[in-house]
Amino acid sequence: MTQCASIFSQILTFFNRNEFADIVRKYKAERHAKGFSCWHQFVAMMFCQLAQAHSLREICGGLACCLGKLKHLGLAKAPKKSTLSYANEHRPWEVYQDLFYKLLARCQTLAANKKRRFRFKNKLQSLDATTIDLCLSMFPWADFRTTKGAVKLHLLLDHDGYLPTYAVITEGAAHEVNIARQMQLSAGSIVVVDRGFNDYELFAHWTKKGVYFVTRMKTNAVYTVLEQRRPPQNRNIWRDEVILLTGAGAFDKCPCPLRRIVVWDPVKEEEVVFLTNHFKFGATTIAQIYKDRWQIEVFFKALKQNLKVKSFVGTTPNALKTQIWTALIAMLVLKFLQLKSKLAWSLSNLVAMLRWNLFTYRDLWIWLDEPFDTPPLMPSFPQLVLSWTANDG
Repeated sequence: MTQCASIFSQILTFFNRNEFADIVRKYKAERHAKGFSCWHQFVAMMFCQLAQAHSLREICGGLACCLGKLKHLGLAKAPKKSTLSYANEHRPWEVYQDLFYKLLARCQTLAANKKRRFRFKNKLQSLDATTIDLCLSMFPWADFRTTKGAVKLHLLLDHDGYLPTYAVITEGAAHEVNIARQMQLSAGSIVVVDRGFNDYELFAHWTKKGVYFVTRMKTNAVYTVLEQRRPPQNRNIWRDEVILLTGAGAFDKCPCPLRRIVVWDPVKEEEVVFLTNHFKFGATTIAQIYKDRWQIEVFFKALKQNLKVKSFVGTTPNALKTQIWTALIAMLVLKFLQLKSKLAWSLSNLVAMLRWNLFTYRDLWIWLDEPFDTPPLMPSFPQLVLSWTANDG
């Protein structure tokens, strides 16, 4: 006897239908809809991500062959290819951007209760961008180079749970620094960036706003040492200095003192030079903060390998952004499941197992903790005991 809906149906309950309807009304996304709602579109695109469907044909065909199991998803029937294609092309992608931030708030609440890697209370975030290559003949609007098209995904990753907290999709030629200037970071937070964000005006802007940064210093930077700090003993810290940038125009752009830390990397056998405006943390902590920046690279790799952001089921800008935002929503779902599970799931294993069990009728949370156990064929109800007594009379 089935006691629960499919795993896919239970995942969709993470999203409040009333909140979803409010977002749809906000953007008037169903103004010309005729039977195929935004919720139907969202279910189809989530199936694309979690089932790793490669085309509109696979999305619609995959749902059609599960026709008897679609009622719990809010679908009466599987969509047609042309219907889904038209919805992705014309319905505003901002609907799924807002839905992403609604789910993010729930994930952040859950991540706040997990053990943190660092003992300091400052919010630690990494900022970076990844390029998504496109075929220029199919995406002529995404002009990047002479023979190649591309878009760029700019992402801010919260190290509490390693959740994406801010995302912007731009043309491939957009520079990361221009997007970084637009981000509203809270005072006291720490943002970690690579050398691609070396911009002295940006450093001064963050310092003025009370935002701390940690990055790699450019090898050709010109500076004057104001103070030599004593490096910690028995560590790979070679130098800890307070400096002032004195290169051509550098002082005018960033007149505030900064901290330069030189660390020896025994693996690559080379010096690594960090630059920060945080003067209270130990030099070893600064080095560990930058090392943890690698998690955003891991996130980009997981996003491209496990979800559909390298091949697209639509070629218009709206369809592409819709698919990328639903991929980010799917990533939040996977992170949410990881945070809730007692089992130490790797993301790739969770994606694979989820893909094979989307329409399995099992309790999601039991399956998440014990995915390889065989569920009981019948529910365990207390049985009635019949007592027979002989009638002598």
